[in-house]
Amino acid sequence: MIINRIGKITVYVEDQEAAKDFWVNKVGFVLKMEQPMGPDFSWIEVGPSEDEFTTLVLYAKEAMQKQNPAAIAHPSILFSTTDIESAYENLKQNGVQVGEMLRLPFGNMFSFKDQDGNDFLLREDK
Repeated sequence: MIINRIGKITVYVEDQEAAKDFWVNKVGFVLKMEQPMGPDFSWIEVGPSEDEFTTLVLYAKEAMQKQNPAAIAHPSILFSTTDIESAYENLKQNGVQVGEMLRLPFGNMFSFKDQDGNDFLLREDK
C-alpha cells in the first residue's frame, strides 16, 4: 500500500497564533511543530498527544487565498507515505491526476485528484 495513514488535516485560520492558543491552551492539544514559512506565516501542527501521528495543520487562510483560493472551501486531507517517489510514480501509472512534486523544507509532497476532482495531498514523512 502506498498510503500508510491519514497524516494531517489542514484547517484554514484567520490568526495562526489565536488558533494555536485555542487548540493548545483551551482544547489541550500539544504543539507538534512550528516552523516559519517566510516572513508572515508559519507551518503549525497540533495534535492530541506527543504519540498521536495525525495532526491538525493550522494554516494561514490569507496565505492559502494567495496560493489557491478554491482550496479554503473545506479542510485539506494530507495522506502520508514513507516513499514519496514510488507513490508519485505508482499513482501516475494508475492514471491518477497528480500535481507537481513540491520539495519544501518541511517535507516533499504533491497533490492528486479523485474521480470527482477533489484535491488531496500526499506528503513524505521521514
